[in-house]
Amino acid sequence: MLKTVIIDYGVGNVKSLEFALLRLGYSSILTDDISEIQSADRVIFPGVGAADSAMKALEAKGLDKVIKNLKQPVLGICLGMQLMCRFSEEGNTNGLGIFDLDVIKFSSKNLKIPQVGWNQIADLRTDLFQNISEKSFMYLVHSYYVEQNENSKASSDYGVNYCVAFQKNNFYGVQFHPEKSSVQGEQLLLNFMNLKN
Repeated sequence: MLKTVIIDYGVGNVKSLEFALLRLGYSSILTDDISEIQSADRVIFPGVGAADSAMKALEAKGLDKVIKNLKQPVLGICLGMQLMCRFSEEGNTNGLGIFDLDVIKFSSKNLKIPQVGWNQIADLRTDLFQNISEKSFMYLVHSYYVEQNENSKASSDYGVNYCVAFQKNNFYGVQFHPEKSSVQGEQLLLNFMNLKN
Protein backbone atom coordinates (compact mmCIF):
# COMPACT_ATOMS: atom_id res chain seq x y z
CA MET A 1 0.00 0.00 0.00
CA LEU A 2 1.30 3.43 -0.91
CA LYS A 3 2.21 5.68 1.99
CA THR A 4 0.41 8.94 1.28
CA VAL A 5 1.12 12.09 3.26
CA ILE A 6 -0.89 15.32 3.27
CA ILE A 7 1.32 18.16 4.49
CA ASP A 8 -0.15 19.77 7.60
CA TYR A 9 0.80 23.40 8.03
CA GLY A 10 -2.47 24.70 9.43
CA VAL A 11 -3.78 26.10 6.15
CA GLY A 12 -7.16 24.93 4.94
CA ASN A 13 -9.62 22.17 5.65
CA VAL A 14 -8.22 18.87 4.40
CA LYS A 15 -11.06 16.57 5.50
CA SER A 16 -12.64 16.52 2.02
CA LEU A 17 -9.24 15.51 0.58
CA GLU A 18 -8.83 12.71 3.12
CA PHE A 19 -12.36 11.45 2.37
CA ALA A 20 -11.82 11.59 -1.39
CA LEU A 21 -8.69 9.44 -1.03
CA LEU A 22 -10.56 6.99 1.21
CA ARG A 23 -13.28 6.62 -1.42
CA LEU A 24 -10.53 5.59 -3.83
CA GLY A 25 -9.21 3.04 -1.33
CA TYR A 26 -6.22 5.02 -0.01
CA SER A 27 -5.61 6.07 3.56
CA SER A 28 -3.47 9.14 4.19
CA ILE A 29 -1.45 10.67 7.01
CA LEU A 30 -1.90 14.36 7.85
CA THR A 31 1.43 15.46 9.28
CA ASP A 32 4.11 18.13 9.54
CA ASP A 33 6.72 15.55 10.58
CA ILE A 34 9.68 15.93 8.21
CA SER A 35 10.76 12.26 8.28
CA GLU A 36 7.18 11.11 7.59
CA ILE A 37 6.98 13.46 4.61
CA GLN A 38 10.36 12.42 3.24
CA SER A 39 9.55 8.70 3.51
CA ALA A 40 6.13 8.94 1.81
CA ASP A 41 5.40 7.42 -1.61
CA ARG A 42 3.04 10.29 -2.47
CA VAL A 43 2.92 13.80 -1.01
CA ILE A 44 -0.05 16.15 -1.31
CA PHE A 45 0.53 19.84 -0.61
CA PRO A 46 -2.88 21.50 -0.11
CA GLY A 47 -3.68 25.07 0.80
CA VAL A 48 -6.48 27.57 1.25
CA GLY A 49 -5.98 31.16 2.34
CA ALA A 50 -3.33 33.84 1.89
CA ALA A 51 0.09 33.18 0.38
CA ASP A 52 2.08 35.28 2.85
CA SER A 53 0.73 33.66 6.02
CA ALA A 54 0.97 30.21 4.41
CA MET A 55 4.66 30.69 3.55
CA LYS A 56 5.35 31.90 7.10
CA ALA A 57 3.69 28.74 8.44
CA LEU A 58 5.83 26.56 6.16
CA GLU A 59 9.03 28.38 7.13
CA ALA A 60 8.23 28.17 10.85
CA LYS A 61 8.08 24.37 10.56
CA GLY A 62 11.09 24.10 8.24
CA LEU A 63 8.85 22.63 5.55
CA ASP A 64 9.82 25.13 2.86
CA LYS A 65 13.24 23.50 2.45
CA VAL A 66 11.84 19.97 2.75
CA ILE A 67 9.17 20.27 0.07
CA LYS A 68 11.40 21.55 -2.73
CA ASN A 69 13.88 18.70 -2.19
CA LEU A 70 11.33 15.86 -2.34
CA LYS A 71 11.95 13.17 -4.98
CA GLN A 72 8.61 11.34 -4.94
CA PRO A 73 5.48 12.60 -6.78
CA VAL A 74 4.19 15.79 -5.11
CA LEU A 75 0.78 17.32 -5.89
CA GLY A 76 0.15 20.96 -5.01
CA ILE A 77 -3.53 21.91 -4.81
CA CYS A 78 -4.85 25.50 -5.12
CA LEU A 79 -2.64 27.63 -2.85
CA GLY A 80 -0.23 24.68 -2.69
CA MET A 81 0.26 24.99 -6.45
CA GLN A 82 0.79 28.74 -6.18
CA LEU A 83 3.36 28.39 -3.40
CA MET A 84 5.44 26.14 -5.66
CA CYS A 85 6.11 29.25 -7.78
CA ARG A 86 8.86 31.84 -7.37
CA PHE A 87 6.67 34.78 -6.32
CA SER A 88 3.06 35.73 -5.59
CA GLU A 89 1.57 39.20 -5.82
CA GLU A 90 -0.58 38.21 -2.85
CA GLY A 91 1.26 39.88 0.03
CA ASN A 92 4.36 40.23 -2.20
CA THR A 93 5.36 36.73 -1.16
CA ASN A 94 8.42 34.75 -2.21
CA GLY A 95 7.38 31.15 -2.83
CA LEU A 96 9.30 27.89 -2.93
CA GLY A 97 10.76 28.59 -6.38
CA ILE A 98 10.24 25.05 -7.70
CA PHE A 99 8.69 26.69 -10.77
CA ASP A 100 10.28 29.89 -12.06
CA LEU A 101 6.87 31.55 -12.34
CA ASP A 102 4.89 34.41 -10.81
CA VAL A 103 1.36 34.30 -9.41
CA ILE A 104 -0.67 37.39 -10.35
CA LYS A 105 -4.12 38.76 -9.52
CA PHE A 106 -7.09 38.65 -11.87
CA SER A 107 -7.40 42.26 -12.99
CA SER A 108 -10.44 42.51 -15.27
CA LYS A 109 -13.06 44.90 -13.87
CA ASN A 110 -15.78 42.74 -15.45
CA LEU A 111 -14.88 39.65 -13.43
CA LYS A 112 -16.21 38.62 -10.07
CA ILE A 113 -13.14 38.02 -7.91
CA PRO A 114 -12.46 35.53 -6.46
CA GLN A 115 -13.51 33.05 -9.12
CA VAL A 116 -15.73 30.64 -7.20
CA GLY A 117 -17.37 27.62 -8.76
CA TRP A 118 -17.13 25.28 -11.72
CA ASN A 119 -15.06 26.04 -14.79
CA GLN A 120 -13.88 24.02 -17.77
CA ILE A 121 -10.31 22.83 -18.19
CA ALA A 122 -8.70 22.18 -21.58
CA ASP A 123 -5.40 21.40 -23.36
CA LEU A 124 -4.95 18.43 -21.03
CA ARG A 125 -1.52 16.81 -21.03
CA THR A 126 0.44 14.38 -18.78
CA ASP A 127 -0.71 11.16 -17.11
CA LEU A 128 -2.42 13.25 -14.43
CA PHE A 129 -5.30 13.75 -16.90
CA GLN A 130 -5.67 10.16 -18.11
CA ASN A 131 -9.36 9.26 -18.63
CA ILE A 132 -10.42 12.89 -18.07
CA SER A 133 -12.17 14.54 -21.00
CA GLU A 134 -11.27 17.86 -22.56
CA LYS A 135 -13.62 20.60 -21.32
CA SER A 136 -14.33 18.75 -18.07
CA PHE A 137 -15.56 20.95 -15.24
CA MET A 138 -13.49 21.36 -12.08
CA TYR A 139 -14.20 23.37 -8.92
CA LEU A 140 -12.10 26.51 -8.34
CA VAL A 141 -11.82 29.18 -5.64
CA HIS A 142 -9.07 31.75 -6.27
CA SER A 143 -8.24 35.41 -6.88
CA TYR A 144 -4.70 34.84 -8.19
CA TYR A 145 -3.46 32.73 -11.08
CA VAL A 146 -0.40 31.49 -12.95
CA GLU A 147 0.09 32.67 -16.53
CA GLN A 148 0.57 30.21 -19.39
CA ASN A 149 4.11 28.84 -19.39
CA GLU A 150 6.30 26.04 -20.71
CA ASN A 151 5.34 23.80 -17.77
CA SER A 152 1.56 24.20 -18.36
CA LYS A 153 -0.36 20.93 -18.61
CA ALA A 154 -3.92 22.32 -18.65
CA SER A 155 -5.63 25.68 -19.11
CA SER A 156 -8.83 27.45 -18.16
CA ASP A 157 -10.47 30.75 -19.07
CA TYR A 158 -11.64 33.43 -16.68
CA GLY A 159 -11.25 36.73 -18.44
CA VAL A 160 -7.83 35.43 -19.48
CA ASN A 161 -6.54 32.04 -20.62
CA TYR A 162 -4.35 30.86 -17.76
CA CYS A 163 -2.45 27.82 -16.49
CA VAL A 164 -4.66 25.61 -14.35
CA ALA A 165 -2.15 22.75 -14.01
CA PHE A 166 1.59 22.44 -14.38
CA GLN A 167 4.32 19.86 -14.00
CA LYS A 168 8.10 19.74 -13.75
CA ASN A 169 9.87 16.48 -12.93
CA ASN A 170 8.12 14.97 -9.88
CA PHE A 171 6.21 18.16 -9.03
CA TYR A 172 2.60 18.62 -10.15
CA GLY A 173 0.24 21.47 -9.38
CA VAL A 174 -3.47 22.04 -10.00
CA GLN A 175 -5.32 25.28 -9.33
CA PHE A 176 -8.67 23.52 -8.93
CA HIS A 177 -9.77 21.32 -6.03
CA PRO A 178 -9.90 17.72 -7.29
CA GLU A 179 -11.37 16.60 -3.96
CA LYS A 180 -14.39 18.86 -4.62
CA SER A 181 -14.64 18.17 -8.35
CA SER A 182 -16.86 15.07 -8.42
CA VAL A 183 -15.94 12.08 -10.60
CA GLN A 184 -13.38 13.89 -12.75
CA GLY A 185 -11.54 15.22 -9.70
CA GLU A 186 -11.41 11.78 -8.12
CA GLN A 187 -10.05 10.42 -11.40
CA LEU A 188 -7.23 12.96 -11.19
CA LEU A 189 -6.40 11.90 -7.63
CA LEU A 190 -6.43 8.27 -8.74
CA ASN A 191 -4.11 9.13 -11.63
CA PHE A 192 -1.76 10.85 -9.18
CA MET A 193 -1.71 7.77 -6.97
CA ASN A 194 -0.99 5.61 -10.04
CA LEU A 195 1.87 7.71 -11.41
CA LYS A 196 5.03 5.80 -12.25
CA ASN A 197 7.77 7.31 -10.07
